Amino acid sequence: MIDRLVYQRLVAGLSSQKILVLFGARQVGKTTLLKSLVKDTNFKTLWWNGDEPDIRHDLKEATSSYLKSQLNGFELLIIDEAQRIENIGLTLKLIHENIPKIKVIASGSSSFDLANKINEPLTGRKKEFMLYPIAAKEFVHYESEREFNRLLKNRLIYGSYPEVIINPGNEREIIMGLADSYLYKDILTWETIQKPTKLEKLIQALAFQVGSEVSINELSQITGLDNHTVERYIQLLEKSFVIFQLQAFSRNLRNELKKSRKIYFYDNGIRNAVINQFATLELRNDVGALWENYLMSERVKKNAYEGRYVQSYFWRTFAGQEIDYIEEVDGAISAFEFKWNPKAKAKFSKTFTNEYEPEISQIVYSDNYSNFIF
Repeated sequence: MIDRLVYQRLVAGLSSQKILVLFGARQVGKTTLLKSLVKDTNFKTLWWNGDEPDIRHDLKEATSSYLKSQLNGFELLIIDEAQRIENIGLTLKLIHENIPKIKVIASGSSSFDLANKINEPLTGRKKEFMLYPIAAKEFVHYESEREFNRLLKNRLIYGSYPEVIINPGNEREIIMGLADSYLYKDILTWETIQKPTKLEKLIQALAFQVGSEVSINELSQITGLDNHTVERYIQLLEKSFVIFQLQAFSRNLRNELKKSRKIYFYDNGIRNAVINQFATLELRNDVGALWENYLMSERVKKNAYEGRYVQSYFWRTFAGQEIDYIEEVDGAISAFEFKWNPKAKAKFSKTFTNEYEPEISQIVYSDNYSNFIF
């Protein structure tokens, strides 16, 4: 089993009086992680699965009396796929207020439903955690840094879902199956998607534009959707942990882009699956985009698991000067450029460095990336 970095933080969270909420895309290992926690902690545990129709029915309008009767004698309650349960936020609030001794973990594979239902009822009563596809540091603990470096090209193509990593040789079949079975499941279940084929066109267009600025108007023309629907679908894909956005950095300079954005995938394998592109790096013309997407997704994991609170951006001017990635922490700025080829020439914009004086300016190549993602 691959040790997950969020595990100890989740266990530590059980000592608090708050509801613990574990988010993450389908098939990233939430259920496996929670089963391991149950085994290791030895709490007397009740497990409710929100995918089960009877659980959804019984908890839809559960009263405090009903909940007390069901939870009597248990020390830990786990509600898996909690976003499937109507009024789950109110149910969790009733448990928190009326059965304070029981510990509760709710997991969800989509934030657009679960978060909307729990934020108001559980204000001040919850702690949130994220579980991503396998992080670089988790992989190194599972294998070794030498093995990780040897398989880096494989990760750029097939990604880092647990099932992909533990089944070498079957990566393409597995990641295509995951994309076909789970990619849109929560969105199509909970949202009225009138034209799912156009949703698929949108995510394919986003896959081809990784590392580039995204134009809503252009996406609208490609998909045949109006701008409002494109924005809505992007939000749904983001809240289903398929993609994430990076906003433009703008402070002082008049010619800085202010409203632009870039969109990345949480997993390279999913990105490649939606466009059915699994050729080796030597045969591809999108290696730079794959490298940038991989580094961005791994940096998101690193920051989350280390509890680093950062503001993340890219920077570009109308004249075409750009910085791939910027982090701001308590006013301190770090700037990064991404280049796969260690021999590629790169330098930072003097306009940017003179204006903002970054504390760190690093070009991340394929031979010096360790500190950036580990």
